[in-house]
Amino acid sequence: MDVGSVSTNVVAVDAEGKPIEAVYLRTKGEPIRAVQEGLKQMQAALPSGFKVLGVGTTGSGRHLAAVIIGADVVKNEITAHAVAASELVPGVQTVIEIGGQDSKLILIRDGVVADFAMNTVCAAGTGSFLDQQAARLGIPIEEFGEVALKSTAPVRIAGRCTVFAESDMIHKQQLGYRREDILYGLCQALVRNYLNNVGRGKQLLAPIAFQGGVAGNAGIRKAFEEALDQPVTVPPYHDCMGAVGAAILAKEEMERRRAKGEPAATRFLGFDGTMRDYYASSFECSHCPNCCEVIEIRCGDRVLARWGHKCPRWDVRDDVRQTVPVG
Repeated sequence: MDVGSVSTNVVAVDAEGKPIEAVYLRTKGEPIRAVQEGLKQMQAALPSGFKVLGVGTTGSGRHLAAVIIGADVVKNEITAHAVAASELVPGVQTVIEIGGQDSKLILIRDGVVADFAMNTVCAAGTGSFLDQQAARLGIPIEEFGEVALKSTAPVRIAGRCTVFAESDMIHKQQLGYRREDILYGLCQALVRNYLNNVGRGKQLLAPIAFQGGVAGNAGIRKAFEEALDQPVTVPPYHDCMGAVGAAILAKEEMERRRAKGEPAATRFLGFDGTMRDYYASSFECSHCPNCCEVIEIRCGDRVLARWGHKCPRWDVRDDVRQTVPVG
């Protein structure tokens, strides 16, 4: 499971690590609801009698999801995306990942992550910005890329900042430029922004995998291929690659435990066991100058987990949290 700020994705893989079912849904600011709804949809999609042998979580809400569903492995997004790309794009050396709120670049050499970069500060080029502009122009986001590909004379848009990009697009509209030329100009601007900020000084070698929700935009993909002068592969399940990687990592962790003779029973709480009433809240600790914002999740009166603190004061002595290896 990959729980992000914009989308929550659930993927099931088989014993060989190949994806067999995937669920993509919007988080809409309610990660707990999204986790429960994602599991409900996955249960309906899987064949009856399907047995879950291990569970992994990733994404910005990975720790929250791990508590709710009973995860065996919790991994960061870089690791999960790199593992998924290596599985679905043989020999991949460069991973471009653009999600709803951030963008990443992962360089893989000889099957190992050699370097990475992230942009979590500027929204220019992320899925949420594209959603906003598509809505402003009255175009369904699913049709954004196809409309952009109709461009014959793309307009140059200032894409270094979302504010400048939007004002520049409005100005070009007022001048009478065609909508498709403005859209593809925006695609080119966002690609320039990505390469100048996230990819600056890094060598992007082929094969190149493009993943994340924005990878479904054919206009952005074409703009990347033009800028890099190389083919860019959009793998299957491109919008759920974090979840694919988390599932593969969970499979490998459970196999490692069995090989070492360790207990290999999954901590998964079951599809029905996750439909309890969970409550998330936060408070500020005033016991030292750090003033940590502590995030807490409860089920009824029981505190299941806390995070965000820099000392052990607010640790929850709970078997579920203690046995989850955190990456």
